[in-house]
Amino acid sequence: MTDLVIRFLVGGFVVSLFAALGDILRPKSFAGLFGAAPSIALATLGLTIHRDGAHYAAIEARSMILGAIAFFLYATTTSWVLRHYRPRTLLTTLALAPIWFGASFALWFVFVRGQ
Repeated sequence: MTDLVIRFLVGGFVVSLFAALGDILRPKSFAGLFGAAPSIALATLGLTIHRDGAHYAAIEARSMILGAIAFFLYATTTSWVLRHYRPRTLLTTLALAPIWFGASFALWFVFVRGQ
């Protein structure tokens, strides 16, 4: 329970910090980059370092990076399809979700399981 309270407080503080940074930057489309995910990730890594040590937190951080790369591939592909073919958004995002999952598992297999 204490971990959840700490995660809530640290995450809330960092979300507020990122939101303020997003308001300062131009164009406003950058504000979405500074949403909740980075701050929650930082709070989680801080708690992981405190509870399980730096080595385990490094493994978790690597997993977060690989997940972000997989999401970037998915988002880029989805954006390209939506711009060039103009299909329905919900259908496109659902139909291309296997790209995200496939890239995640492929990156895991290459970088984590391969060791």
